[in-house]
Amino acid sequence: MSTNIPTVPMTLEGASVLHQMLRVDWNAWTALDDERRAALVDELSQWLDAQSGSAAFGMLGHKGDLMLVHYRQDFAELLAAQRAVQRLGIGAYLSATSSYLSVVELGLYESTRKIVDELKAKGLQPGTEEWDKAVEETLERQRGAMRGRLWPEIPNTKYICFYPMDRRRGEEKNWYTVPFAERQRMMHEHGLVGRKYGGLVKQIISGSIGFDDWEWGVDLYADDALWFKRLIYEMRFDEVSAAYALFGAFYIGVRLKADELSSFFRPQTA
Repeated sequence: MSTNIPTVPMTLEGASVLHQMLRVDWNAWTALDDERRAALVDELSQWLDAQSGSAAFGMLGHKGDLMLVHYRQDFAELLAAQRAVQRLGIGAYLSATSSYLSVVELGLYESTRKIVDELKAKGLQPGTEEWDKAVEETLERQRGAMRGRLWPEIPNTKYICFYPMDRRRGEEKNWYTVPFAERQRMMHEHGLVGRKYGGLVKQIISGSIGFDDWEWGVDLYADDALWFKRLIYEMRFDEVSAAYALFGAFYIGVRLKADELSSFFRPQTA
């Protein structure tokens, strides 16, 4: 095995994440009497109130009506949350328009080089048992230090912006063939832009390679939706985004707390 700096940056993984984009069958829902609708909404409200790792958002646009976001310990717990929603009485009036599965991920571009250099300085060689053990010990220390970022609570903000993304893998531009040091530099510059918005936008990156159709999912949370536009627009000008980023559909939602669901599900009147 080569002893060069690895081209694959190390990562830390945390919470499992599921986004559910749902459409309400408004015709069937409106046909219910007021008492039945109120009971079903109350059941959903109580379920959400009991779930610290789930939140509801009313969606803007044609891509759905309701977005449910779930952060859990593992995929088994996500499945339990998904099935719980389906079993609720209101589940009969909800159908999926899309979904996204991922795990919270911290990319260690800066740390990877430092870890490798330190281990080589100690005379350890990649691929050996001693190397793997030392790497895992280092990563375990970082997991402890970054626990809050790996296992976040869903921010209590008014708006959410969610979108999936890839790094370009075309014939002319291929992120995965760029030398590690260059990728590290570009990601550092990219991160500097994000940090400028640290007090205005909460960003949670989740990895989805092997789990869903794109490579990462990005959750942005803010109390003013315009900050989504400003942050993403500015990032378009940094090198890693301008040359190597591909973006999927964007989903924008307004937070619906448990006591606000009744208003959201109130049928339109003639």
